[in-house]
Amino acid sequence: MIPLITVKELEVTAGKKKLLSIPHFEIQEGEVLGVMGPNGAGKSTFIKALSLLERPAQGSIFLKGQDITVDLTLEIRRKFAVAMQQPLLLDTTVFQNIAIGLKLRNLPRQDVKNKVAYWLDKFQISHLAKKQAAHLSGGEAQRVNLARAMVLEPEVLFLDEPFSALDFPTKVQLLKDIKSIIALTKTTTVFVSHDLMELKYLAGTLAILMDGELKQTGPTEEVLSSPNTSTATFINDWKSLIN
Repeated sequence: MIPLITVKELEVTAGKKKLLSIPHFEIQEGEVLGVMGPNGAGKSTFIKALSLLERPAQGSIFLKGQDITVDLTLEIRRKFAVAMQQPLLLDTTVFQNIAIGLKLRNLPRQDVKNKVAYWLDKFQISHLAKKQAAHLSGGEAQRVNLARAMVLEPEVLFLDEPFSALDFPTKVQLLKDIKSIIALTKTTTVFVSHDLMELKYLAGTLAILMDGELKQTGPTEEVLSSPNTSTATFINDWKSLIN
């Protein structure tokens, strides 16, 4: 079976500094991949490169065996959706925020209405449809952000620490909801987080990124219970903080 995404000899640089160096990596269709590492490890750069938001200095990214590294067409970009830590919502209603991507794709008005209504319901924010985004709480804004991504029905959903600014009860409920939604839609997901609780709950596979390099990858519980020599100090330090 061809992996959904394959990375070969990928490098991202800023001036002379190497931000990311990944010789080979694969993401399978339907996989929920967690990415963890210290500050400055290259986690956000990794997501930006995979979602074609950042062009690598060298190397290739393949989608179902097709090299898409320099294929920046709308057709390819639309296979991905990204939800960042800060929702960056438009100064309009919740409905219009979720609808914007569909409108840019020139979907018929009724289709837009039906799809937005569906995802408003899935994220339990139907009652907020007419509310101005500027007046939302942090948890509400993140639900709108995630609905705006999922309404596009992406092949790959990229999440860059979307829960980190939320209080604990809000985070727990949203984690439950997004996990059930990912399972329902079977959406391949790449999830960057610094929170072991989030990663253990959501990610079936865990990759540890340090100094721009993937130091260990495998089933989440296996990586956390049996860290290798490169990742042991980092993982054990995190475990000691939550125990």
